[in-house]
Amino acid sequence: MSVTVEKLEKSMAKLKIEVSAEQLEKAIQKAYDKNKNKIQIPGFRKGKAPRKMIEQMYGKGVFYEDAANELIEEEYPKAVEECGEEVVSSPKIDVEQLEAGKDFIFTAEVALKPPVKLGKYKGVEAEKMDLEVSDSDVDAEIDKQRNTNARTIEVTDRAVKDGDIVTLDFEGFVDGVAFEGGKGTDYPLTIGSGAFIPGFEEQLVGFEIGKEGDVNVTFPEDYQADNLAGKAATFKCTVKAIKAKELPELNDEFASDVSDFDTLAEYKEDVKKKLVERKTNEEKAKREDAVVKAVIEDSEMELPEAMVETQARQIVNDFAQRLQMQGMSMDQYLQYTGNTVDKMIEQVKPQAIERIQARLVLEEVAKAENITVSDEDFEEELKKMAEQYKMELDKLKELMSESEQKTMRSDLAVQKAADFLVENVKEVAKKKATKKADDAEEKTAKKTAAKKTTKKVDDAEEKPKKTATKKAAKKDDDAEEKPKKTTRKKKTEEEA
Repeated sequence: MSVTVEKLEKSMAKLKIEVSAEQLEKAIQKAYDKNKNKIQIPGFRKGKAPRKMIEQMYGKGVFYEDAANELIEEEYPKAVEECGEEVVSSPKIDVEQLEAGKDFIFTAEVALKPPVKLGKYKGVEAEKMDLEVSDSDVDAEIDKQRNTNARTIEVTDRAVKDGDIVTLDFEGFVDGVAFEGGKGTDYPLTIGSGAFIPGFEEQLVGFEIGKEGDVNVTFPEDYQADNLAGKAATFKCTVKAIKAKELPELNDEFASDVSDFDTLAEYKEDVKKKLVERKTNEEKAKREDAVVKAVIEDSEMELPEAMVETQARQIVNDFAQRLQMQGMSMDQYLQYTGNTVDKMIEQVKPQAIERIQARLVLEEVAKAENITVSDEDFEEELKKMAEQYKMELDKLKELMSESEQKTMRSDLAVQKAADFLVENVKEVAKKKATKKADDAEEKTAKKTAAKKTTKKVDDAEEKPKKTATKKAAKKDDDAEEKPKKTTRKKKTEEEA
C-alpha cells in the first residue's frame, strides 16, 4: 500500500491510496469464499460452483464491491497513520480504479487539524467567584430532604393552597370552542410546579373540592401549538381531591433518619460543607468556560466544515447511546418527536463548533506552555477510572488500546491547560445585575413554564453543561473510523 497527500483549501486534504493487484486478488478470493454458499448455479450444488463460473454468469465484478469494502476498511487507517497528517474528520471515499489484475486505487477526502493563531491567554479577566453559602441556602437544602421524606395526607376541610397536589378535571376553550388537547380527567397537578402555562396554577388556589370554576389564561406567544400561541383561553376546572405534604419535624430524630449524624446541628454543618463543595465546583466550571471562551474570541482559526460535521454526528451518536441506556431506540425517538437525524445534526452544529474551538485553543495553550502529562499523572487517572468502573487496574490497562491511551494523555494535557488558564486569571469585581438583565431573566424563566404537561424525552438540542475540557475535536482514533462500505465512484459521505 502507498499513500500520497494532496493539500486542498481550508485545511482539507485528499489521500490517494494505492493497493497492490495481489492484495486485490486476495480480497476478491476472500469475497468469493464468503459468498459462494449463497449463490446457486445450475449443475452445481450450492456453494460448489467455481469462481470463474459465477463471474461468467453474474459478471466479472460480482465480488468487487465486497473486496473493495474489505480493502478500504483495512488500508484507510494505515494510510492515515502513514501519511503523518492529523486527520479530524470522517473520510469521503471515491474509488478511482477497481479491476482484477490492476492496483486498487481509491481516494479519501478528509479534514486536517486547522492551524490556530492563539490570542491572549494569560491574565484573562474573570469575575470573582461567589462561594458564600448562607443559612437560608442550608435551610433550603434541608427543606428538600424534608419534602422527599414527607408523607402525603388527604385534605377535605379546606380549599386549595399553594403546594397542594390536586386531582383535576379540566377542559379548555378558545372563543367558546373546545380545542384539541385541552381536556384532562383525574389529572394530578402540584400547585406551584409550573407544569401548566403561566397563571393557570395560581388561579386554582382557593378552589373547593367538587365546585367547578373558570381559569382564564393567555397562551405564550412562543407556545408550541401554533393555533393556540398568543390566544386567550378559558379552562373549566373541577378539583376532585386535594392532598398535602406533611413535612417531618426538624429535630435530631429527623437528622439521624436522613444522615449519619445524631444531631441537627451536626447535620446542618455537613449540609453546609457539601453546599460549599458543590458551589466551588460549579463556580470553577463557570470560570473555566468563561476564560476559555475569552481565549477563543481572541484567537483565530478556520474550521473545515467536514470537521464540524463529524463532531456534530458524534454528538448525535452520543445522544442515541444515552437514549439506548434509557430503553429507547433512536428510531423510536425520531418517530416520537417528528425529527430527523439530518435536522438534529444541523441543530447541534453550534455546540460542535464550541467543542472544537475549546479543544483547539487548549491544545495550543498546552503546546505554548510545554504542558506535558507524566507517567505518574497517567497512572493516577487510570486508578480513578478503575475505581469508577470497579475494575482491577491491570485489567483496565489490558483493555485499553494504544490509541485510547494516547487520547487519554491528550485529554489530561488539555485539562492541565484549562487549569493553567484558570490559575492565571485576573480577578475583577462581580458586575451588578441591571434591571434590564433581571427582567430578561424573569422573562426567560416564564417561558420555561410554557411546557406541555406531558413528560417528554430530553431533546437532542439540549446542551449538557459545558466544560472546556470535554472531548471536542475528533481525535485520530475517531477520525480514522472505518469508512462506510461503498464502491460507487460517486463520493459518499461517511455516516458516523
